Amino acid sequence: MSSTNSPTQQLRDLARLRRVRDRIDREYAQPLNVEALARGANMSAGHLSRQFRLAYGESPYSYLMTRRIERAMALLLRGDLTVTDVCFAVGCSSLGTFSTRFTELVGVPPSAYRARAADRPTDGIPSCVAKQVTRPIRNREARAAETQLA
Repeated sequence: MSSTNSPTQQLRDLARLRRVRDRIDREYAQPLNVEALARGANMSAGHLSRQFRLAYGESPYSYLMTRRIERAMALLLRGDLTVTDVCFAVGCSSLGTFSTRFTELVGVPPSAYRARAADRPTDGIPSCVAKQVTRPIRNREARAAETQLA
């Protein structure tokens, strides 16, 4: 068995991947890309992408966009920011990409989500329950039948 496949090396790789995921969770609003994340983990971008997908079921970019959309959902629920302001606040530089990805994950465009959320406030619901109910679908696009907010 080569040293790169040893259990010790596998644990080190998993720890590095966890640090990458933690960095994405902390710095989602920063201009992150796979190359920068890989440099921080002392890995090549291709190796990081392959290993991250094996460990977490999605690419680092997809995970980053999911984090950004989750935060955007919370900001849209507040109602005091425009969709454009929310887009830039979560680290997206393109309103079109943001809206497309939001719609893929949530099932409705950001403006429609904000309008529906205003009609169905989560006041009185514990935040842990509201977060779970409003969480975007991971690893799959939203199905047409699931476009209603809970």
